[in-house]
Amino acid sequence: MKEVLLRLKELLFPSIADVAVLSVDVNIAIVRVNAQCTADGAACLVCGAWSNRVHGSYLRFPADVPSGGRRVVLELTFN
Repeated sequence: MKEVLLRLKELLFPSIADVAVLSVDVNIAIVRVNAQCTADGAACLVCGAWSNRVHGSYLRFPADVPSGGRRVVLELTFN
């Protein structure tokens, strides 16, 4: 199973280094991908200061082409 998740990470996030695919659930109507950021922190886009704590969060709903007629949902969380 770990090999499958690694391959999905390569397919879904080819240019993002710090993302791990945790699970993929498929049913008749939806494909749900649960992924997590694995970075230890990030620099502020405004001031450049490094932080390893999440300062806020928001929901995003990326629009994409359905997969085999199913809706695709991407759940990306931060550690």
